[in-house]
Amino acid sequence: MVTSTRERVPRNTDACINADIRRKTENNIAYYAAGGPDAITRRLTELDDEWDIERMLETNAATATLIGLTLGVTVSKKWFVMPAVIAGFLLQHAVQGWCPPLPVLRRMGFRTAGEIDYERYALKALRGDFRNVAEAGTAAHALQAAEC
Repeated sequence: MVTSTRERVPRNTDACINADIRRKTENNIAYYAAGGPDAITRRLTELDDEWDIERMLETNAATATLIGLTLGVTVSKKWFVMPAVIAGFLLQHAVQGWCPPLPVLRRMGFRTAGEIDYERYALKALRGDFRNVAEAGTAAHALQAAEC
């Protein structure tokens, strides 16, 4: 079954882990909101640098693939199975939203881009980034607010 890109990782993650990630995100929002606009701005900078789960999966898969290829060339051709298996896992993740490393990475706290954006836009709303959008009501104002 092909799932939507936005929901595929949370659908394939244990409900307790999803709830824990959501709770930590909401605690972050409350904490930085209490710190005022400067604290929110610092947190937004941190969020820009946060790696989402897709980036972490891609990095791990590429690293393991390169290791498998290197071992296949230098040690034994049997190591060429490793990149093939990893490619299969990546395909499975692309289609279904699940692969073997996913539960481990989610338990480690890696969030989806959507979960990171949830925190980002809640903080921007608290900072007041979107106040003028409703008043102006133009697409240009909306785009400008989204870039903040």
